[in-house]
Amino acid sequence: MSQSEEIGALPFLGAWAATAAAYTAKALLTSATTPLLLDTDDAMRLTEVRDFLNGQNWFDLVEHRLNTPYGGLIHWSRLIDLPEAIVIGLLRLPFGAGGDLVAAYVWPLLLLGPLLWLSTRLAMRLGGREALVPGLLLPAFSLVTLAEFAPGRFDHHSAQILLTLVMLWGALDARINWRWAIAAGVAAAAGLAIGIESAPMVAATVVVFGLNWVVDPRQGTALRDFGLSFAAGTALALAQGVPPGRWLAPMLDGISIVYAVAATLCGFAFVGLSLSPLRSWGTRLAAGCASAVVLVAAVVVLWPSILKGPYGMLDPWLTANWLDHISEAQPWLTSLVADPVYPVAVAVPAVLALCFALGQAIRNKDRQTWLIYGAVLLAMMLVTLTQIRAARMATPIAVPGCAALIAAAWRTQSSRRGIVPALAVVGSWIASAGVAVGVLATLVVLAFPDYAAATDDTARGSREACLMPEAFADLARLPPARIMAPVDLGSHLLLFTAHSVVAAPYHRNQEALLDAFHFFNEPIADARAILERRGVTLVVICPAMKEVRGLVDHAPDSFVALYAAGRLPAWLKDESTASSPLKVYAVQPE
Repeated sequence: MSQSEEIGALPFLGAWAATAAAYTAKALLTSATTPLLLDTDDAMRLTEVRDFLNGQNWFDLVEHRLNTPYGGLIHWSRLIDLPEAIVIGLLRLPFGAGGDLVAAYVWPLLLLGPLLWLSTRLAMRLGGREALVPGLLLPAFSLVTLAEFAPGRFDHHSAQILLTLVMLWGALDARINWRWAIAAGVAAAAGLAIGIESAPMVAATVVVFGLNWVVDPRQGTALRDFGLSFAAGTALALAQGVPPGRWLAPMLDGISIVYAVAATLCGFAFVGLSLSPLRSWGTRLAAGCASAVVLVAAVVVLWPSILKGPYGMLDPWLTANWLDHISEAQPWLTSLVADPVYPVAVAVPAVLALCFALGQAIRNKDRQTWLIYGAVLLAMMLVTLTQIRAARMATPIAVPGCAALIAAAWRTQSSRRGIVPALAVVGSWIASAGVAVGVLATLVVLAFPDYAAATDDTARGSREACLMPEAFADLARLPPARIMAPVDLGSHLLLFTAHSVVAAPYHRNQEALLDAFHFFNEPIADARAILERRGVTLVVICPAMKEVRGLVDHAPDSFVALYAAGRLPAWLKDESTASSPLKVYAVQPE
């Protein structure tokens, strides 16, 4: 790395400290009304890490207090649990039980450092030294960073974002340094090990390495090294993440033999292609396409259910009434109609970066770099159109391109003074900063009061009150019991109490999910039978949650209907306390 390419310790540490301080201040200032652990996945992840620290086996991914009394399998990776457990364990030494709370601040802010470094290095790779400042600052103004690297975030998406940026960097620089091919292969394998949400980025990286070789046969070494490291890394990911007795189980929602075989076939194909004496780009393209067809066909023949996607085995009723209504699983356009602020705030910087990349690919002498960058960004944007959750990957990828755009605008303004170049600099900053775009989108929404009222969730504040730690204080003092609760309340009940719950929002526990939805929406006699079959003695609800307000079609004598009418049966004895927003009912004998 040349001196001009170095970030510098002072700018880097200054940007990280300023961003960390701002995020921490936001968390502290809103702590009275917004739970630090707001997301169900954060609550479940911390619960899982605590169990791991208490001695649960590495290969035992069952949450034994979920799907009570049977236990529920979670499809997450210990690769995230382990470093989080180390951080929490170290912080418990000086802070005792409070170490968990301190870790909620420390863990995401630790990962913020690598995010800033990777974003800035990629920005300078694309935009030169002038991209240093926007590369350091833009991540802080991204709604994705604000969501995934802010205090309280224990989920695995932040790690996946970092691996995505490593894959992008590897795809760009493996043409120059073969070591980046290995780094990209390892990052791709680790991304799959942590979560299958990384699959689109992994696929895009595979395609990029293949096309690099098609364009330039001298990239055969990078093709081979990426294929071998990807195959070996995925095999290791399977070995460490799945008990040996389940190595051949074809799971599609997590690391399994399916993805290990696909990666192995990819590795063999890339090694074979790298050794083939194909002289023209046309024959190389044909050979690459033929290899891809054979690979895909082999995987589909072995496991045809892969065509249904990772959630193809989910009960159709759950798909229609639950999964399709999860906000992060909805298409971008659906999210835009429901609440336009976030979809617009993540889309504008990505579109801006893509347009700039295409322009640079036409005019810039380093055309292949910009084509690779634009292709990867476009791939993730297309995935975002199908599921808004992919914005977690697309938006961080857009940051380096936006930083390069700002750098280009600044160079123009420096060489040609005037109002137009100055406005270009200001406009590029505003359009590249997701927070600024979000503020402007909010102002536009507020300009149409009827639409703003239609997209406002008036129960949000009450719902968040149900997830505050103090809401569970009275329940936590009771002896361990089995609880029926709305699906979105399950994770927090596990975190803040010693009780067991029927369901939490995790798709592998289909029977538990169905029982929870049926309890609240089927006739009350059927609901009683579910409680008896599972030995449930407490029903706990948050009245502000949509499940309690009637999320799906329900019977006239269902729990949600009777609760709304104030006519719950006598065998549900109200034991709620005024100090908690939760409603607690003890199940009485017939």
